[in-house]
Amino acid sequence: MQHELTEKIDLLNERGELNARGWARRPVAVYNREQIHASWLRIKEWDYYCVLTPNYGIALTISDIGYLADISVSWLDLVNRTEVTETIMKPFTRGSLNLPRTSETGDVCFKDNRIEMRFARNSASHLLLLSYPGFDHGRGIKATLKMEQDPLLESIVILTPFEHAPRAFYYNQKINCLLASGSVTVGTTTYPFEPQTAAGVLDWGRGVWTYRNTWYWGSGSGHVDGHSFGFNVGYGFGDTTAASENALFWDGRVHKLDRVEFQIPADSYMKPWKFVSNDGRFDMGFEPILDRYAKTDVVVIKTLQHQVFGYFTGDAVLDDGSRVHLDHFLGFAEKVFNAW
Repeated sequence: MQHELTEKIDLLNERGELNARGWARRPVAVYNREQIHASWLRIKEWDYYCVLTPNYGIALTISDIGYLADISVSWLDLVNRTEVTETIMKPFTRGSLNLPRTSETGDVCFKDNRIEMRFARNSASHLLLLSYPGFDHGRGIKATLKMEQDPLLESIVILTPFEHAPRAFYYNQKINCLLASGSVTVGTTTYPFEPQTAAGVLDWGRGVWTYRNTWYWGSGSGHVDGHSFGFNVGYGFGDTTAASENALFWDGRVHKLDRVEFQIPADSYMKPWKFVSNDGRFDMGFEPILDRYAKTDVVVIKTLQHQVFGYFTGDAVLDDGSRVHLDHFLGFAEKVFNAW
C-alpha cells in the first residue's frame, strides 16, 4: 500500500499523534513543536546536505537532538578513496537552534569559536556556507555552494508513525537532484562545483523518535541520457505500512516505488551490494569505493554508521513502464544504528 497525501493538514492532532500517515510529493503537513506531547529528550530535528561530483564531495549536518546539537562536516575524496569527518557537539540545546518548521524557507545556523555553518533557504535556492579553520588538524575547510530548486521540483515526503509509540513520528523530506555551483577550499586547494557535474540531496527531518533504531538509506542524483535522474530508497525506521520512502526522480517528477531490499554482504561493507524491489522496478548492483564509518558509545548515546559511497549499475522502471539504465551512477547507501 502506498497512500499518497495531497491536502494540507496539521501534522499532529491535540494528542500529539499524526493526523495522517503516508507519502507526498511536497510538504503537506504543518509542523509545530508546540503540538508535540513528548519529552524534549525525544525530539529530533536535522538538516543534512550531501553534494557529490565524480571526484569529490561534501556532507554537512546541523541537527538538534534535544540533549545536544550535532554539527558534522565530511570531506570526501572519491579518487583516493579517503574521507575526513569531524563532529562538534553542544550539550543540552533543547531545540534552541530553532531549526525552521518547514524545508521551504528559513535559515539554519550554528556558530561558535570553532566553526560557522549556515544553510540559507528561499523558494528558489539553497545556500550552504561553511568556515571551519580547525578541520583536519588545522588544514581548514571553507565552502560556498548554491543549489537552485525549481518550484515545480517534486520530492519524497513521508509521515511515518512508530509501532507501540503513538506520540512518536518521523516527518521527513528528501529533495534529490539539486544541482550545485560554487566551491570548497580544503587547505590551500580549491575544488570547483559546477551544475553539469555536481548534484546534491537535502535530507530534512523533524520528529519524535523511539530510543533504539536501525535504518537503511540509499540516494543518488545526476543525469542519465540528458535527463535529470535520481532515486531515494530506504526502510527500517518506523511503521511504513502506509507508505515507503522509495521513489525515482525523472526530470523533476516523482515515480513512486513500493518496497526495496538492501542485500549487504555479511562480512564486508566494501564488497558488492545488491538492491531488489518487490515490484521489479529497482534492480541494482552497487560497487562500493568508500565507507564513511563512525562509531559512538558514550553513556546513553550509541551509534554505528556505515555510509558507503560507490557506483550503481542496473535498471529502474518509471511509472509509464519506461526503463532507465544506470551504468556506474554515483551515489551512496548506508546502514545506521542509533540509540539516542
